[in-house]
Parts: sequence; C-alpha cells; structure tokens
Amino acid sequence: MKEIESVKESGGYLNRYSHDSSVNQCEMTFSVFLPPQAENGKVPTLYWLSGLTCNDDNARTKAGAQRYAAEQGIAIVFPDTSPRGEKVDDKPDRYDLGHGAGFYVNATEAPWSTHYQMYDYVVNELPKLVEANLPLLAGIKSVSGHSMGGHGALICGLKNPGAYRSVSAFAPIANPVNCDWGKGCFGLYLGENESDWQAYDATCLVNGGATVADILIDQGGADEFLHQGQLLPDNFKTACDAKGQPCTVRIQPGYDHSYHFISSFLADHFEFHAKHLK
Repeated sequence: MKEIESVKESGGYLNRYSHDSSVNQCEMTFSVFLPPQAENGKVPTLYWLSGLTCNDDNARTKAGAQRYAAEQGIAIVFPDTSPRGEKVDDKPDRYDLGHGAGFYVNATEAPWSTHYQMYDYVVNELPKLVEANLPLLAGIKSVSGHSMGGHGALICGLKNPGAYRSVSAFAPIANPVNCDWGKGCFGLYLGENESDWQAYDATCLVNGGATVADILIDQGGADEFLHQGQLLPDNFKTACDAKGQPCTVRIQPGYDHSYHFISSFLADHFEFHAKHLK
C-alpha cells in the first residue's frame, strides 16, 4: 500500500492508496475514509462498490458518505470498478465493457481472464490488505453499492454467508442474466454457457437458496434504466419473498439514477448498516 493522497474531512481522513494486485495482475487504486473514532481504536468497515464508468473517486466526492460514516464510526473502503492500465484489455468504444466495467466477476474467458478478477479482489485481496494495514476490525464489515456496484454488493453478500453483516444497494442491476447490460458483458467475461452466469446474478442466487442477514434497496421511480429493463428489482424482490430472504425495496418517486438520488437516502443506509455492524 502506497498512500498517494490524504485529506482531512468530517473529523477523519479520506486517504487514497495504490498497490500491486496479485489477482488482477496490475496496479490498483482505492480510497478509504477513516472516521475520527479510528484514532482511538479499530472500527467496522463498509465497502462501497461503484457503478459503470466510475472509479473510486466518484462516490467519495459526490455521495457525501463521509459525514454519515463519521457520525456512525464506520470506515468506508471505495475500490475501483475494474483493473486499469495500458496492459489491461479494454473496449474504448463501449462504456459497459472493459475499463470501468468489471462487473465484480472473475472472468474466465480470454483475454479478460488475465486481469478481470474483480470478485476475488473485492471479497478477498482488498479486505486482507486494508485490515492488515489500517485500524479496521477484522471481518466486521458490510457492503453497499450503486447500479453495477449494487449488483456487486448483492452477489458479494449472497455468495459469502456470514462474511458481511448487512447488504444494501441503490438501483442495483438485480437480475443481469435477463438484461442487456448483463448479457452483453457476461457472455464475453464468462463464456457462452448462460448457466455459468447465474453464479453472479443476485436473483438466481436467491432462487438457489443463498441468504444474507438483511438487505435494503432504494430505487428511483424516475430512473431511466429502470424503465429500460436494465435493473429488474421486481424480479429480485419476488425471489426474496418466495425464499423468505429479508429484503426491503423502497421505490422513491421522482428520483433518477444519479448521485442526487443516492445522497438523498444515504443516511438511511448508514443507520441500517450501523445497526448490524455494532
């Protein structure tokens, strides 16, 4: 870990780091907000997974999350959304594939499999790194995210029972095997066998019996991607209800897909996670 930036904020520090990732085989950048409580002891952690076209900088500058994290005594880890660099394969003509669009899967197909191992990075490599080097309580963590990152948060929680105390999401891609974004990327990252895609689909995981302690989802009612059929929260809620998976889905009338929407309800999510983390 090499610290490349440190800014005092909300009584704590917003730091940015780079490191050599063994799973993604490239240099990765991420940010961490350490609340003021971290000066006196280790604190729990919320992982925030960002969406398509984003990196670690979007949420830390747009969401206003650090204020709520300081109030609750929770650290935030902001990973990047994909591996990057000249040697990392990309599709510059597509915003939904390649750099900024790792989809939090472990790619199995060439050329993507060399670097695109974002699931292992977020679930295993990065937590081990930050818990070894920062004042974070080992294994006391929750996960949240937006859009593609909301998909990532849901699958990370559901695929790792007990690893995350709680899961939340804003406008998640909740059933990617049945939307154009998911089909367009999963086929290239994971191969043509659609049954292999289900391992990274939150709705399929719940239907298959996967569980997590508690889930909170906020969805903007005026979200253009909701109406284009990219997000499919109803499919996910139906699966949760059928399997008895605790899940609250709140449709927020008039709100879109942006950080204006996220910042309007983020305090609720920190209260939700704090209840489980503490």
